[in-house]
Amino acid sequence: MFVGLDNYIRLFQDRLFYESLGNTLIILVFQVPIMLFLALILANILNSGFIRFKGFFRVSFFAPAVTSLVAASIIFLLLLHQDYGLVNYLLSIAGLNSVGWLNDPLGAKISLILVTTWRWTGYNMVILLAGLQNIPKHLYEAASIDGASKVRQFFSITIPQLKPVILFAAVISTIGTLQLFDEPYTLTNGGPIHATTTITMYLYRNGFEYFDFGYGSAIAYVVVLIIAVLSLIQFKWAGVER
Repeated sequence: MFVGLDNYIRLFQDRLFYESLGNTLIILVFQVPIMLFLALILANILNSGFIRFKGFFRVSFFAPAVTSLVAASIIFLLLLHQDYGLVNYLLSIAGLNSVGWLNDPLGAKISLILVTTWRWTGYNMVILLAGLQNIPKHLYEAASIDGASKVRQFFSITIPQLKPVILFAAVISTIGTLQLFDEPYTLTNGGPIHATTTITMYLYRNGFEYFDFGYGSAIAYVVVLIIAVLSLIQFKWAGVER
């Protein structure tokens, strides 16, 4: 039998492959919607007329996307440390028990979602803000004359007009989450007990730590296929022609 097929047979019988894929999908399901929702809210606030120093806030929210990941990881390691981290210190002041943010499987996943959301919300906010600034102002003026509230304008004008931009942000965020490597590698190294081992980390370990390049390539092809399928589903769900 051709050796390449052996790699795929091994892959679909590999418990760690399914576990790492499951970890990645859990992060995807929770992190991407939360991040896009926050990015949309921030973009609307910064696009409104009652906010001053807009340039400062735009740079501030975008800054995490260009911050050195090593520096950011050290900060979050200090913040989330179970024994002397600032977050658990604040919880103790409030009379709550400390949380093993990076030592507990559930806490590690939540920490990874929070860090990833912090890092990429501002990036998506800039994309959505650019889309908001291209919506014709006369649409809102006509809606105001007809008596539409701000909430009604948001759901009847802003969201439909932004649909292609939201789709773009969702697709690139999905691809980025399926390729998530830096954050779990620097914060938890995939632990505890493989709880934050993503599919890309598993690919890296097989290819560059175990030097099993054939198996790593098989994982890479499966990741590409998953990305293509999820992107197609998003296009179909949004009703936007490719």
